Amino acid sequence: MKLTLLGTGTSFGVPQVACPCAICHSNDPRDKRTRCSAIIEADDGTRLLIDTPPELRLQLVAADISHVDAVLYTHEHADHLHGIDDLRAFTMCRGAALPLYGGAATLATIRTRFPYIVDDSMRPLPGTTKPEGVLMPVVDGVPFRVRNTEILPFAVPHGRTHVLAFRVGPIGYVTDAKSLPDSAIEALVGVRVLVLNALLRTPHPTHLSIAEAVAVSQVIGAERTLLTHLTHHYFHADLAAELPVGISPGYDGLVVELAQQG
Repeated sequence: MKLTLLGTGTSFGVPQVACPCAICHSNDPRDKRTRCSAIIEADDGTRLLIDTPPELRLQLVAADISHVDAVLYTHEHADHLHGIDDLRAFTMCRGAALPLYGGAATLATIRTRFPYIVDDSMRPLPGTTKPEGVLMPVVDGVPFRVRNTEILPFAVPHGRTHVLAFRVGPIGYVTDAKSLPDSAIEALVGVRVLVLNALLRTPHPTHLSIAEAVAVSQVIGAERTLLTHLTHHYFHADLAAELPVGISPGYDGLVVELAQQG
């Protein structure tokens, strides 16, 4: 199984617009962070895209992603959704709509904000194309399959709402969580790689802090935890140096390959 972190930044991205700080002007490529997204590729070749952030086209080109089999949406906030139009290249090549999996609120938002993508009656003019998706509702705690790959969605709190996290075999992906309830911890027991959001060194009302993410990671006990949804408040290298063994900041373009066990 293979994990690629396409984007690892907070909703502002890094560098942040109009920011004079040293981190936003860093020469370390790991300090350049687009909005959060990832690819999980199963051993049978099934390729899952998590979220469609505004920089999606640039992310996919950089990672040389030529196709995906489905999109898994964590939630409907703009930094996780508003690159959805870039799915057009995939649906044009496959000649068919792409399954878009998400919770009820997310799918309702897609239908409202981007009706041309999911409404079959809105056909493009001859000689033009549009992205095409099929809304696929998922339920907290109920597994579903894309081809032969099983995905477990589970809800985590994000301020006044909840977002979906996903487990795909040995990989867990959690972003925009303020905490992980017992049900989420149980869903992640046994993962080998955990992607987990960590916003600031100080507490935040809707996101895990770095210290809170470290504590959650140590409870779950994954072989490797990669922090995502990171801000411009710390250099990658400095954060990497202060984290415990087995926990590290992710960065755009990071690839993790997991060999089959047993």
